Amino acid sequence: MRGARPTEARIDLAALRANHALAAARAGGRRVIAVVKTDAYGHGAPAVARALEAAGCPAFAVMTLAEAAELRDAGVAAPLLALGGVHDAEEAEEAVARGVAVALHAPAQAVLVAEAAGRRGRRAEVQVEVDTGMRRMGVRAEEAPELLQAVQQEPRLHLAGVYTHFACAEDPDPGMSRAQLRAFAEVLAAARARGVRPGLVHVANSAALLAAPDPAAAGPETDAVRPGLLLYGVSPAPHLAAPLRPVMTLRTRVAALRRVAAGESVGYGATFRAARPGLVATLPLGYGDGVPWSAANRGSALLRGRRVPFAGRVSMDFVTLDAGSGPVEVGDEVVLFGEDAGGARLPVEEAAAAAGTLAYELLVRVGRRVPRIVVGD
Repeated sequence: MRGARPTEARIDLAALRANHALAAARAGGRRVIAVVKTDAYGHGAPAVARALEAAGCPAFAVMTLAEAAELRDAGVAAPLLALGGVHDAEEAEEAVARGVAVALHAPAQAVLVAEAAGRRGRRAEVQVEVDTGMRRMGVRAEEAPELLQAVQQEPRLHLAGVYTHFACAEDPDPGMSRAQLRAFAEVLAAARARGVRPGLVHVANSAALLAAPDPAAAGPETDAVRPGLLLYGVSPAPHLAAPLRPVMTLRTRVAALRRVAAGESVGYGATFRAARPGLVATLPLGYGDGVPWSAANRGSALLRGRRVPFAGRVSMDFVTLDAGSGPVEVGDEVVLFGEDAGGARLPVEEAAAAAGTLAYELLVRVGRRVPRIVVGD
């Protein structure tokens, strides 16, 4: 363990590469665009992107220009797509300067990028997101063919791709996904009738890839996929089983032990009272490090290979465990999610469910003061 506290997030790049290989196999020859937004779902985007690039991953997607700049500064040379688009002339300038493809959600963004490209005397790559039912970002389906035609006719822009985003890909009922695919296919047909060459066409996310061979997973004439969560060894839904390997293990060590008598309380609010005499183990991490406050009296951890429940509230800097009669000693390794040294696992999906949240959120909540320790490089 390293750092000021014996708390760390262990990032297994060998597991990452294995998950990428699975994604590539499920893609069936389609181009893989690895989603590394939000610091690669909390895993550390520079290390993750470099490892995937070395493993042959051809492209990456981030959300913001700042995330793209971090990858370029880290030496990542592969094509980058900024899914969040640009919001002003300064961001458009940076996108063009960094060679980052920008997602367009409205005609005004196309103008910003074209003007920035003109000032720099170069042609900028863009991709257009089509809203087929997410109702969040992207150009409305009925307006998309016109925008696509305008982008193709703009000499300062290169239309590098068109995509849409599933709203319910993890749902066992593929009805919503199929409706979105029909709408997307209609957009592509209308755009092609206007002479548009759409470039890369992509739809499938992690859930859609894991749902294959369901027809909703493939999309209409797609030639790229956008896996995110599955790269980090997590399934988006229990029914989407696959041989994924967890990439992050959040672990620490027992910092202190207290003997409690039956009826004695532990922690803020005295929400836990010991049912019997036993030991309470204090861990040096808390909601300031990403352990959800909602996991109070509901979560658990791996201690010497066994599940041990949380005792009382999660505080900013500490979690307490009901260790019963042991065995437990100060310095023992404890895993909040992931895999311990003996091979026992506590999946992040289970830790998230106990806290009433999603695995996505649990991963990205792991705080900055928890060092990422990369292994398997």
